[in-house]
Amino acid sequence: MGGFPNQLIERYRNFKSSVFERHSEHYSGLAIGGQSPEIMIISCCDSRVDPETIFSARPGDLFVVRNVANLVPPYETQGSYHGVSAAIEFAVLNLQINHLIILGHSGCGGISVALDSDNAIQTEANFISKWMSILDEPKAKIMENTAQTHDHQCHELGLEGIKHSIKNLRTFPFVRLLEKRGKLRLHGAIFDIEHGQLSVLNETSGEFLGV
Repeated sequence: MGGFPNQLIERYRNFKSSVFERHSEHYSGLAIGGQSPEIMIISCCDSRVDPETIFSARPGDLFVVRNVANLVPPYETQGSYHGVSAAIEFAVLNLQINHLIILGHSGCGGISVALDSDNAIQTEANFISKWMSILDEPKAKIMENTAQTHDHQCHELGLEGIKHSIKNLRTFPFVRLLEKRGKLRLHGAIFDIEHGQLSVLNETSGEFLGV
């Protein structure tokens, strides 16, 4: 008890002896030259959805931030801790990424909590519910259709949540400015875990289309 997980030690040793050794020059280049990814992905913490695996990425290819339900809060400067906002600022202004992608997924637990927070196990601080309140606006629209099942409402809120996060990205002045100048492009996508299907948002039509 209390020891570092043996399964991770074994997996690390396998990585070191196979993957790392085969690509040692690449890792050396990253260590000396630093990172210069062109793409940032904001994805969910869900253990079943790994952006690097989905996009067959190598170390250094993607700048990834993961949080519950792949959300972007609106721009504001009053609070003290802004992990997601700090990452966006760093990626856009320091790394000068060209693409910023909000990547959602099917069966998101965070989305389910947003719709039914009474059934979630939380502390008195209600961290999850407060975080998911970012989706209060699209949630209100989804809940208007009482004929939908809970699963369908979750699916719809997942899609609308991606659009809402893109909307919130545009409240960041530097994001809005660089997008206007054509130096930054914003994207939305959703990954179906069961079928391995990636669908990308067409902002003109508002639809997610399979690729």
